[in-house]
Amino acid sequence: MIVVSDATPLIALAKLHHLALLRELFGNLYIPQAVYDEVTVSAPARAGANAVRRADWIQARDPVDKSRVAYLRADLDPGEAEALVLVEELAADWVLIDEIKARLTAESLGIKYIGTVGLLLLAKQRGYGSAIRPLLVHCALANFTSVTVSTTVFYARLGNSNIPVMLASRLSRGSP
Repeated sequence: MIVVSDATPLIALAKLHHLALLRELFGNLYIPQAVYDEVTVSAPARAGANAVRRADWIQARDPVDKSRVAYLRADLDPGEAEALVLVEELAADWVLIDEIKARLTAESLGIKYIGTVGLLLLAKQRGYGSAIRPLLVHCALANFTSVTVSTTVFYARLGNSNIPVMLASRLSRGSP
């Protein structure tokens, strides 16, 4: 399976200390150079920077079609645009992406995507993580940007018992 990632899922999983889930789920992972730079160069102290730098299973690649990247940059950031072009060039099965605009663009291009929350649920389904509830609660309470835990997903997967008041308030407002 060929999988390309944007920066946000890498950063979010690193903050949760679960970056290795990606290796368990997919083996190798491809990221565009813009994503590698965003995670490791532009903020070297950022969660995941060292882990991504050291990960021999994460391969940075530049997309070839620079004009396609430039076209997508009209609406997306550099990492998102490069990730979507790289998915097309590698004929990848999935792109890991959280941002709504990028997901809508992926959908319009016929590219399958999954976000951080979906990755956590997939890992649980495949037996790699037994306790995703604390990770989803952490995503919501830490207010990870672009990682949304919808009320529907939260209640459907985890039930509504013992949800911290602060989290319930955020979920009811629709914020992550």
